[in-house]
Amino acid sequence: MNPPYAALRGQLAKTPKKWLITGVAGFIGSNLLEALLELDQEVVGLDNFATGHQRNLDEVQCLVTPAQWARFSFIEGDIRTLADCQRACQGVDYVLHQAALGSVPRSLEDPITTNAANITGFLNMLVAARDAGVKSFTYAASSSTYGDHPGLPKVEDTIGKPLSPYAVTKYVNELYADVFARSYGFATIGLRYFNVFGPRQDANGAYAAVVPKWTAALLKGDTVYINGDGETSRDFCFIANAVQANLLAATSGSAEACNQVYNVAVGDRTTLNTLFALLRDNLAAHGVKSAMQTVYRDFRPGDVRHSQADIGKAQRLLGYAPTHRLVEGVAEAMPWYVSRR
Repeated sequence: MNPPYAALRGQLAKTPKKWLITGVAGFIGSNLLEALLELDQEVVGLDNFATGHQRNLDEVQCLVTPAQWARFSFIEGDIRTLADCQRACQGVDYVLHQAALGSVPRSLEDPITTNAANITGFLNMLVAARDAGVKSFTYAASSSTYGDHPGLPKVEDTIGKPLSPYAVTKYVNELYADVFARSYGFATIGLRYFNVFGPRQDANGAYAAVVPKWTAALLKGDTVYINGDGETSRDFCFIANAVQANLLAATSGSAEACNQVYNVAVGDRTTLNTLFALLRDNLAAHGVKSAMQTVYRDFRPGDVRHSQADIGKAQRLLGYAPTHRLVEGVAEAMPWYVSRR
């Protein structure tokens, strides 16, 4: 178990809590489920399987004990339906709201559906959680909120104009959370994720994230498409870091830490060209060699050129301490990818 999770064991064991994870069958949601069940917590999961998968829940079941799995209850429902949100929030102490329609390209192609899930669904969850009297509401924000602001590293209180409908929806989430804190005294924390990757991240479909998509292509010997010249850079964040940030945020008893947004990353940036070489070399170390071809194509609309987080605020107020940089994260994730080729 990751040390930060272990540090929470004593705190949570004294008075076990009931948690709600929306988007529990997704990549981040299922990893949160695994961590909480390993901490012997009671968990309710809500998902409509729009982007999540039953196989992710099945995998978690195989990784925890039967007694731990018995503490999990699943609701198939949709955050766009208020009644589903209300049912899921009953008796819950902490909400980890991960459900959303991600992807900048998806939002450009279908802004209405993205808006419905990410804004209407978010508001439904805020209302349901507020009315249920939950102790804290931690939600997935996004680094896309920084928009066209060129400054590096990205600092939470300095943002630019959004570059996609997806970015607009995630910024509106932050505005709604702030209003609920001011108007109703409802405790929220937003986590601006920077390019999270790791086991159970979907490699299929047009909107797949770069790490699983490229790894899958390399495993199959397919062409790897690189947008632009490959010198675009990102702050890649391994899933264990994101899980740590969620648990710390939800259980923080600090009034200063509450009703804030935080960057969740490692404070570094890596170019796409460097990422490709790292994935290729890790696969070769596992005996996977293929006729790898790369094709450079046009920059993708709505993408920013460079992204890097300042994580000082999360370190100071939440005690966040990332355990994996990109190299360690890829090395830990690669056996999972290889086992599923």
